[in-house]
Amino acid sequence: MMFLQQYLTLLIFLFLSIVLAIIIFVLSFLLSAKQDDTEKLAAYECGFNPFEDSRVEFDIKFYLVAILFIIFDLEISFLFPFIVSFDQISFFGLIIMYFFLFILTLGFIFEWNKGALDWS
Repeated sequence: MMFLQQYLTLLIFLFLSIVLAIIIFVLSFLLSAKQDDTEKLAAYECGFNPFEDSRVEFDIKFYLVAILFIIFDLEISFLFPFIVSFDQISFFGLIIMYFFLFILTLGFIFEWNKGALDWS
C-alpha cells in the first residue's frame, strides 16, 4: 500500500495534465476563426515553392542546422541522467562524460566553421 501512495502525486499530476490538455484543445477549437483564405490553404514546404521540380538541390544550411539540432538534443538527453546520478558516478564515468562533451564540442566547432550559425 505504501508503494502505491508514492505514485499518487504522479497520477494526480498526470490526470491534471491530460484534463488541462483536453480543455485547451477544445477551447482553441471552439474559439478559433473558421474562415479559410487562399494563403492559409496554399501548400507550404520548407520555404520553397512546392510546384517546381522535385529534384531541386537544397542548401547545405538545412543539413547543418539538422546536425546542430541533433548535437544539442543528444547532449541534453545524455547529460540529464549523468547529472541526476553525479554523486554515484566513478572517476572513470566522469572522464567518459568529458570525452562525450569533447566530441560534441568538436561537432559544434565543425558547424561553426561551416557557417551554420551565420544567418546572412
